[in-house]
Amino acid sequence: MSQTNVAAAERLALADAWIAQDPDPETRAELAALVDGARAGDAAASAELADRFDTRLAFGTAGLRGEIAAGPNRMNRVLVAQAAAGLAAYLLERARPGETPSVVIGYDGRRNSAVFARDSAEIMAGAGVRAVLLPRLLPTPVLAFAVRHLDTSAGVMVTASHNPPNDNGYKVYLGGDDHGSQIVAPADAEIAAAILRVAASTTVPELPRGGFETAPEAVVDEYVRQTALVAATPAAQPRVAYTAMHGVGWETTARVLAAAGFAAPALVSAQISPDPAFPTVAFPNPEEPGAMDLSFEKAREVDAELVIANDPDADRLAIAIPDAAADGGYRRLTGNEAGLLLGWQSARRVARASGDSAPAGTLACSIVSSPGLEAVAHAYDLDFEATLTGFKWISRATGLVFGFEEALGYLVNPETVRDKDGISAAVAFLSLAAELKAAGRTVADHLDEFVERFGCFASTQISLRVTDLSRIGEIMARLRAEPPASVGGIRVERVEDLADGFGALPPSDVLRIVLEGGGRVMVRPSGTEPKLKVYIDAVGAVGTVAERRAAATAAVAALESGMRELTA
Repeated sequence: MSQTNVAAAERLALADAWIAQDPDPETRAELAALVDGARAGDAAASAELADRFDTRLAFGTAGLRGEIAAGPNRMNRVLVAQAAAGLAAYLLERARPGETPSVVIGYDGRRNSAVFARDSAEIMAGAGVRAVLLPRLLPTPVLAFAVRHLDTSAGVMVTASHNPPNDNGYKVYLGGDDHGSQIVAPADAEIAAAILRVAASTTVPELPRGGFETAPEAVVDEYVRQTALVAATPAAQPRVAYTAMHGVGWETTARVLAAAGFAAPALVSAQISPDPAFPTVAFPNPEEPGAMDLSFEKAREVDAELVIANDPDADRLAIAIPDAAADGGYRRLTGNEAGLLLGWQSARRVARASGDSAPAGTLACSIVSSPGLEAVAHAYDLDFEATLTGFKWISRATGLVFGFEEALGYLVNPETVRDKDGISAAVAFLSLAAELKAAGRTVADHLDEFVERFGCFASTQISLRVTDLSRIGEIMARLRAEPPASVGGIRVERVEDLADGFGALPPSDVLRIVLEGGGRVMVRPSGTEPKLKVYIDAVGAVGTVAERRAAATAAVAALESGMRELTA
């Protein structure tokens, strides 16, 4: 028998074994149909089996995330059961003598989220871990809060955030010395190894299941109470339009806004309730073109001064403001623009609280986010830290008072939640808008004030989506082997390769291209999607507000054109 036939026969045997242990009749049936097709000589079915069984969905610092279907390279009840058992084994190994480790588990409104969460709770309880399930589908920030509030050893959130509708995921947090932050190395590799040991030695029906606890509503009540404290008592009530993007954000957000003293916003009713099909958006991510069209429609209807959008699990926040020059009359702020305003707000708050004493604390952002936050930190004598991408790193900054990343993620209350939180960030931004309105100013005015004080930090990004992941590696390899001397006509001063670490940063597959005039370009593969991401920043520091904007905008446009050529 040829090697190809041997491989095909082994793959079919693996698929048969998977079907035998899969508790989900839907994924069992669709895998059985693929197996039948492959045995009948269907080339497409054979190729699909190869894609599902020749590799495994990797467990890393983002946990697990992928399309729901049968097989080890997809999200399903078998993979989740193995992940739960592996995480339980890891927690038991780390536990002190006589200590019973604990985990709190949350889930959003995506397909199979509740099933995956319940499986996890039963299997972890069966392994000897105290398992606590949140009382219903809730936003990711509530789970991140619960890890610290309940003082558990770990937390699991079943969500794929803003991924396509048929995806789901498994995000892991650690308590104790990790203070409720997402996992980082070496924990990710140690948990992954424990998962693989389970997968190699035990079938799902052999995993013992036990009884779990359901967290009391008091956990959600306390999240609401503490998050409402982020806002000052509103001196004015901005007119607001809000969308939950078919996710789980509205119920909790509504309670927080009311507790903070804000009037109820006008709702995008078609998107306000959880719906795993995400029927009104092509892609449930506020950053995607068209995703906020219904929000802008509602905003025009009520003459809103602010548009607030959460992504489906409410850990991200998008803000839009009136703009007569924008198509439809509203413009979504970039993640950098919102992050810089929130960072400035946090710096002012620390300065006020310090009184005559020197302010203390750290503003932090990921290395691909705007360098403008460093300018704010220096202006207020605060520390600044640039971290690798992801709140698993940002949340660990020493003395953190505020952190953000350009992908609409903001951490405004690190003593409460050690992760990005689109609800607390919404309350913080609404509080800023209320303060501005009371003073007769707008968010647009405040953006001008930022430019006047700190300079114009313009940015954009390129997302190169691929079907063949090897394409990303080829582009990164080419840029490393042949670094450009200029980008878009702007001279390159140096190229910094973070592959072996750089300064205090651990190794990461990132290239930083530093340009004449203070601009920079960052290039990295996405950690959650098949994309190569290019982040472009430029600074306008001289002249009037208009002149600073024009200089920065022109530099960004030149750099974008140049990088599109280099990554073509």
